[in-house]
Order: sequence, then structure tokens, then C-alpha cells
Amino acid sequence: MPRILDSEVLSRLKPLGLNARQPMLGDVSGRHRSPLRGSSLEFAEYRNYVPGDDTRRLDWRAWARSDRYFVKEHEADTNLRLSVVLDSSGSMNYPLRKPMGEATTRFDYMKRMAACLAWLASEQGESVGLAAIHKKNPVDLAPRRGARHLGHLVEQIEELSAGEDLAIADALHHVADRLPRRSLVVLFTDLFTDLEELQPAIDHLRWRRHDVTIFHLLEPSELEFDFDQPVKLLDLEGGSPLLADPALMASNYREVVQKYLKKVSEMVNRSDIDYHRVDLDQPYEELLSQFLLRRS
Repeated sequence: MPRILDSEVLSRLKPLGLNARQPMLGDVSGRHRSPLRGSSLEFAEYRNYVPGDDTRRLDWRAWARSDRYFVKEHEADTNLRLSVVLDSSGSMNYPLRKPMGEATTRFDYMKRMAACLAWLASEQGESVGLAAIHKKNPVDLAPRRGARHLGHLVEQIEELSAGEDLAIADALHHVADRLPRRSLVVLFTDLFTDLEELQPAIDHLRWRRHDVTIFHLLEPSELEFDFDQPVKLLDLEGGSPLLADPALMASNYREVVQKYLKKVSEMVNRSDIDYHRVDLDQPYEELLSQFLLRRS
């Protein structure tokens, strides 16, 4: 078991299952609705018989009542394609106020959460892929099924590092173009990017009929700015350090943060995506549990 996977957490989350919010187009039979018609227990509709249809699907009771031939259509069940997208920009290295075991930064927390979700999806027969936003060592694994592929994917997550200024929007456009069928796209990020550039990228994914989820990872100190003495702030993406006195700037800082969160909320409502703000003081097991239960 890779170090970023906790067997106890996996055993508790496995019974919950991962469900899609909309019909999926997979490659094998599964537990999710498909926009296509097929064979399942869920009745969809009647349609008129046309020459060439399988006569085993004729409803003879309907014929006895109306003297007309009708074919019974059923919902098709399929698997889903999960594409996990990871933000590896420098700001993801922000330290946790309350480290969780070996997870001491936002990036460590994200990797454990993403690997856990990928494992859960793979265990229920879904295809899982990975896109890690990185300039020097980008990772781009197409969704596939199987234990060997999952092992390679988790290994890629474990070896990933953060530390660059990256364009999340460009990566999402790439994901939208690369996925040929509607999929569940899950983005793990701190959303410290230009939201006006990000909006068209999310719209691109939604236009391709992907089910989009964003886990917005924020450390409480980033929202509250509750430092009680002057601090030296370091730019994790290469900018100059800044000396700050919380007593002078805390109020303005919180006002700017609220405006930023309002813009995020407007983007979410406009795009109809599944958005989750992640409090990094909370165990990721609880957050994934809430996410899976909401989709059930």
C-alpha cells in the first residue's frame, strides 16, 4: 500500500460508492446511467417497432391491447471515466496550521485526498485518469481500468512536486480536448488564479458535457489572517517577501478575501459545477465522505 493511501480510511469510504450527477458514456457495463438505451432493470419508454428490431424486446401485452407492435426501451448502465486534475503551483506548498501525520502542506493534503478518490473509483470498476499541471514534469494519464494502471497513477501522484506559477485554465482546456467522452472531471486546487481566464475553461468542460467538480483547498489562516504579531510573508511562486503588520492590514485583507470568494461563488453558479470548499483543518476522510454521500 503506497504511503499516501490509508487502508483504514479506504475501508470506511469504500461502501459509500462514487456516483455521477448526469448520464455517463463509459466503455463497459457499470452502475451509472447512460444517455444510450440498453438492457437494465430500469424501464425508459416505449417506441414503435421498425423492421430489424430484436423481436425479443416486443411487448406482447401492448400488442394484445392495441394490435400494434411496441418495443420496450430500458436505461443502459455504464461505468464512468474519472479524470483527476491536480494543481502543482507553488502556492500549493502553503503549510498546514495543523499537520496531519506526514501531510504538512496543502500539496501533501491534496495528494492523499486525490489518491484516495482514485482508488475508490478504480475499486468499483471505473476508468481513472490523471492530469497534473506542471511545466517541467507534466503528467497526463488517460482514463483506464485495472490495478496495474491504478498503481502507476498513485505512484505518479506520490512523486509529484509543486513550485511553479502555472496556468490552470490552459490545463483544463487540454483536459476538455483530450477526453473524447463525457467524464467526471475533479480539480484539486487553491484557485489562486485569474478567475476570468478560468471561467471559459470550465465552460469548455461543461460544453463537452463533463461532470465538473472542484475541491477548493484553503487553509483557515488564509481566510482569517489571524496573526497576532508582525510577520514576513513569502511568495511561494517566486515573488519578493513582504513584511506585514496584521493590526494595520487584517481588515482590508479580509475584505479582499470576501470579494474573491464572492467571485468564486458567481463562477460556480454560472457554470453549474459541483463545488466544495475544503477546510484544511478538517480530515480529508470527512470531506470525501460528505462528497460521496451528496452524490448518492
